[in-house]
Parts: sequence; structure tokens; C-alpha cells
Amino acid sequence: MGADSVYSLRSCKGLAGALLISRFGQVLLDLAASNMSFSHQRAMLCLTVAGLLAGVSGCQDTARKPIQAHVIQIAPPPPVEPESPLPIDTRVLLNVQIAPFAPNGIDWLAAQCTAAFEAGELDFRAGHLGSAREEFDQALDQLLSSGFDIEADARLSGLYRKIVESVHTDELQAFRQGDGFQEQQSTPAPIDEIANDAIPEIDTADPNLLKTVQGEVNSVAHDLPLTVNDQVLSFLNYFKTPKGSAIVETGLRRAGRYRDMVERVLQEEGMPLDLMYLAQAESAFQPQAVSKAGARGMWQFMSFAGRKYGLQKSWWIDERQDPEKATRAAARDLRDLYDQFGDWYLAMAAYNSGAGAVQHAIEKTGYADFWELHKRNVLPKETRNYVPIILALTVISKDPGRYGVHFEPEPAIKADAIKPGQPIDLRLAAETIDTDIDTLRALNPQLLRLVTPNDPEFVLRIPEGSAERFFAEIAAIPPEKWVSWRQHKVEQGETLSGVAKQFHVLPSEIAEVNDLPANAPLEEGQKLIIPAAERAGSDTGKLLRYRVRRTDTIASIADEFDVTPAELRKWNHLKSDRISRGVNLKVYPGGLSAAPAKQEARRTANSNSLVAQRETGSEAPVIEARATSVVHHVKSGETLWSIARAYRTTVEAIRNGNAYLFSRPLQVGDTLTILPVH
Repeated sequence: MGADSVYSLRSCKGLAGALLISRFGQVLLDLAASNMSFSHQRAMLCLTVAGLLAGVSGCQDTARKPIQAHVIQIAPPPPVEPESPLPIDTRVLLNVQIAPFAPNGIDWLAAQCTAAFEAGELDFRAGHLGSAREEFDQALDQLLSSGFDIEADARLSGLYRKIVESVHTDELQAFRQGDGFQEQQSTPAPIDEIANDAIPEIDTADPNLLKTVQGEVNSVAHDLPLTVNDQVLSFLNYFKTPKGSAIVETGLRRAGRYRDMVERVLQEEGMPLDLMYLAQAESAFQPQAVSKAGARGMWQFMSFAGRKYGLQKSWWIDERQDPEKATRAAARDLRDLYDQFGDWYLAMAAYNSGAGAVQHAIEKTGYADFWELHKRNVLPKETRNYVPIILALTVISKDPGRYGVHFEPEPAIKADAIKPGQPIDLRLAAETIDTDIDTLRALNPQLLRLVTPNDPEFVLRIPEGSAERFFAEIAAIPPEKWVSWRQHKVEQGETLSGVAKQFHVLPSEIAEVNDLPANAPLEEGQKLIIPAAERAGSDTGKLLRYRVRRTDTIASIADEFDVTPAELRKWNHLKSDRISRGVNLKVYPGGLSAAPAKQEARRTANSNSLVAQRETGSEAPVIEARATSVVHHVKSGETLWSIARAYRTTVEAIRNGNAYLFSRPLQVGDTLTILPVH
């Protein structure tokens, strides 16, 4: 049934139209409650629809002609066993597309989805997580099954993004609060702070103001067009206020950390260097900045936009907060938007509100010019202010002293990039190189937790010049203990029993792993390995429950929590990868450790060869720990998972060391190179 037919049904006037629609609904209900087979249900419905369409053709005459009812007797089909209790979907039965809404359907859809979403927010704040989840799912289901092209409509696409981002944020917050997980603290995004402030009017008493500022702009080098008009002047005035000036100073001070990196990446991507000031406006160069809408990082990516440009998010990391990766993603995003609109101001506006909103505004007015769209009030208020804010900040940043802004830039970040190859607690990593946890977190703002992900390719940044020392000291601790054991630097007057009491272990256990005699005196500055038990606060392997969403798969959930699909199936006694929405799954983020072999007190450092480079070029050099390889011949019944467990490594590490496994399954007789061996 086409959209026109359905619309005719809905617009039938008089008793005939009402009876036809009523009859159609009744048939659907009767079929849904029947025990007929799927094929019989389809046949019956097709007969009914044919009759209805015939009736509809006479709808226009119902006001003049009396209604004549013709009762058709249809013999019931022979009883058969039902094939399956499938719900009736008229679009599937008729193999046609039924128009979901009348011509004003977008208004109706937006209102329904908004109501469901707001009800979910209320339930969530009241602590009714189950009800909130159902409301959120209902809002998303209505959008996704509506038949409308969501991306083509700015209102629907904006509503979809709002729901997805809010639901995701709320769910993770609920999980973490319920299970005691600790995540790094975020910082409010300055762009929100500016938007909420009253912007002072320009000084109309000074007729030379515009001319003066324009002359200042012309005197400085710039590679983006710098228009100065009343809107830009208003924000220049705002940034002269105490609050506005503080925002500028904070951003320019922190820009010292990242300026060299940002300029290098923009040059490598062939982009104007003045685009740096988008990060000044969005986040004041704060990697942990979070907007009210859920955008994160220096460049304020929403999660769906971040994924589009390769920024991954999991339980352990959020690469939107990785300064270099996010800078490269932003450069590519802005390049794509410039290619689409051919204008930097429109590209910046689209970066803020989405390409769909800008395109819709252009089509509505016929003007592909930001200032015309601004004047005609067809862009969101935030977007109308966004471009003038960036231009004002660019003008000030070119010559801060002229605008009364004084600051001392922070030193550029210099670090060694290493691949530990195993998950490691940041506290242990800090203890091996005598630094503090805050330093490591500042160097690795993409880490959401105190433990690095179970990814052999994960790159950890540590203070410059400390890579060799890290590998030398960490070699004494079994890799499977990097998330639980600690190191301790002895202070003056400390004893073995005192240290043991501090870490809740026995003095004999510390003495054993450090090859010390019982009650041995300790020397100030001496490093001790602490064989701590698995801590309750550790993020790895702690049970949580995850409720399956509409779009989830076993693979996507496994990826989110750094586990394998096989582990998820095992923990939840699943015989296949099929899961139903609303089911609660047991999840142990990072997986459960394999049963440890006999503990070794020390590991020799000469098994590690270092390839040390400093982080100065366009490519981030990495220092890796490489262990002696072992050859394994695959036997019948073995899997990559069982082999990885046997050698205390990961499936990913085995695949990376044996490239042919990416193109075909494991086979009996294959020769595998296993590295590292634990």
C-alpha cells in the first residue's frame, strides 16, 4: 500500500471511511490473536486490504449514496500447527511501505520522542533506572522506525544526537556510581560559559572603534579571513570584562602545552593554522572539557562524530580527550566541511551545529553566506555566536597585550611514548619512575581510569627521559601483576613490618619477592616490590551488570568493555551471539585474569630490548618492550583463545605477530610466533 493510499484512508470522510478504518484495525487484532500460520495470516490480510482499497475508491461518494454492506463468507482454513508466534508487521506481510505519518508527521514525531525522552530523564533523576531505560528506548525506537530520513532533517538529527548522548552519559554514570568505579574529573566547556553570559553592547559613542580594530587586524598575519563587524566587536568587549578576560588568559596560558603539536598537525593536514583558535573557544585547550550537550575534549567532539573520524571510546579510554588524535580528527572534519560549503565561516558554523543545520538554512534562504544567515536568524543562537566568538578570540590572541591580556604560557609537553604491552595501574607506573599520578594523568588525558586498557598497541606517555628506567624496574614484576602489585620507595626510619602494615600484606611476603632476609633493615631510598592482593578499587575484573540496548550486539558490548565475545557468552551461559534488548548481562571489564602460575620473585631485565626514540618528529615514536619469541605448533582442538590463555597473552597479540590469521581461521599444523611469553 503506497503513501497516497494510506493518506486517502486517513482522509476519508463520513461513516464509510470510519467503518473501513475500524474494520482494518479489527482484522489486525483478530489475526494477531489467532493461531493461524504465518502464510494464512498474510493471505487473510491481503484479502481484507483489497476490499478496503475498493471501498476507499468510493469514499468521495459516501455523502450522496447510501452505504450498502456486503457480507462475504470466507470458509475458515483447516487447522494447522502454528509455525511460530510471530507478531504481525503489515509492512512485512504486504511487502509495501506504509507512510507512518500525515504531512505534519515530523512535528508529531518530534513531540512524541521529546515527551518520552523527558519522561526518561525524570525517572532517571528519581532513581527509577529501569523505567528510564524503557522511556529512552521508546524515544529512539520511534525515531529509527519512523521512516523519515533523520539526517536530512536538522530537528530530527539534533533530537537523535541529544537522546543518544544523554542516554549514554546517564547509563555510564549509573553504572559507575553503583559499582564504585572512579572516573577522572571533567571540566565545564568554556563555550557553554560564554553562551550563558550577557554580552555587552558595542560602544556606539566611539565611531572610530570599528576602524581602529580593523586596522589592528590588518597589521597582524593571519591565514583565515578576519571579518570585523558589530557582532565581533560585541565579543571583543566581552573578553575585556574580568570574566571574559579570565577565559582568554586561561586558554592562552594552556595553549603553551599544545601549540607546537597543534600547528604541526594542522600543517600536516594542509589546514590554516588560525583554526587553532577553535580549540581556544571550545575548551580553552583543556582535554577534559565537557559541554552540556556531552561533547568532549579540546575540540569538543560528540561521540558519534568522534567515531566518524577514528576517535575510539571504551570503558577505559576516550580518544576525544587525546590532544593529538583529536586535533587530527578536527582538522579532517573541518577540511570535509570546507570542501562541502567552500567557505570557512560556514564550515565553522557546521562544525558547531552540524552540516545538516547549515545546509537547511542555506536552502531556506538561498544565501550561502554566514552573515546573511546570521541576519536572517535561521541558525541556532549558539551557532550565530560561535563564529564571532572565534574571530574575536583570534584577533585578541594575535596581540594579547593590546587588549590587556597578560599571561605566562605553560611549557610545551615533552614525553616518551611507550607500549607496555599489558594493562598496568598508573600508580605502579608512577612509582617505577618516581613521578606522581597527576603527572601521568596530565600526559594521558584520554585514560578514563587508573588502569590502562588490555591492548598491546596502547601507547602510554611518561615524562621525557624515563622510558629506559621504566622498563628496567617493571621487569622485576610479573606482567599479570601490573594491575595489583605496587612499588614503594623506603623513607627514613621505615621498617619491613611498618611497610607491610601500610599495604596490608605480611612482612614475609615482601621479604620473599625482594630476596630479603626476614626482619632485614631497610635503607632510605630503597625500592621494594609490594605483592599486594587484588585491590577492591581496581577497575579490572570487577563485576558489573549491563542492560542490553536495542542496537547492541555481543561484539559491540565486548569491545566496549575490553573482553572477548567468548567471555561474555561464558559468563552469561549464552549458547549463541543472539541477545534480546533489556537483558542484564554480567560483565567483568578487562576480563578475569587466568589462574596465575607459580609466582616468580624477579624477572630479568635483559629479556627486554629497547628501541628508544624521543617524541620530536611528526610521527609519535614509541618505545616497546620485546620479549624472546616462542614457536607454537597448533594441535587439534586448540583455539586462539586457549593458546593465548596458555601463554598468558592475548588473541590480538597473537594475530599481530602472525599476520596471516587476519585473512583465515586458525588451522591444525599452523606455526605461531608467540610474543611475549609470561
